[in-house]
Amino acid sequence: MKSSRRTFRLMLPLLLLAIAAPAFAEVKTFNFDRSHTEVGFNVRHFFTKVHGRFTDFTGSIKYDPQSLATSSVMVTIRDTSINTANDRRDNHLRTQDFFWTEKYPNITFVSTKIVPGSDASHFKVEGDLTIRDVTKPVVLDAEFLGMGPVSIDKHEMGLQAGWLATTTVRRQDFGIVWNKTLDQGGMMLGDDVEIVLQVAAFNNDAAPAGAAAPAKK
Repeated sequence: MKSSRRTFRLMLPLLLLAIAAPAFAEVKTFNFDRSHTEVGFNVRHFFTKVHGRFTDFTGSIKYDPQSLATSSVMVTIRDTSINTANDRRDNHLRTQDFFWTEKYPNITFVSTKIVPGSDASHFKVEGDLTIRDVTKPVVLDAEFLGMGPVSIDKHEMGLQAGWLATTTVRRQDFGIVWNKTLDQGGMMLGDDVEIVLQVAAFNNDAAPAGAAAPAKK
């Protein structure tokens, strides 16, 4: 009898782990928290880099840390919401010279594959980026910053997670070719655009009220 009890006590932790493992490993859906997420970019302008961002977007991440193959990312951006802290420049960026927002109101990214990186926190997100109805494959270098339940002053805020993702694209590949030649030689704008996504997101099953609003139709 004592031997059976000892065996049961030894096996109990293993049984609990076996029960808990599927719940921990399941794919969880996270929605972008727009008030704490930045969809930004950097591009050379003369001899410096201008930083811009989009303020109207939605995004969702299906994430399983135990199986990246079952994870995925989808992002939709309203390009009318571009903001480079210069109204005149922003209005120009909305015209046919650049995003042509009247004809192409959305920028989208849909992942096609997620590849493990050098460690558990780093991976590459392969996917299709669409700008001005032109779709090109891109690869984002991504870092998982952490995940867990969050509460402040005993106010439960649900399951939160964070990611950082970057990539560089050539704007000409998407039909954005406008530029100006400088009198001294060279061009006003750079060809390469660095995209930076700093994502805060909450679990779809425990979303804090008002944390994110959908992109306008």
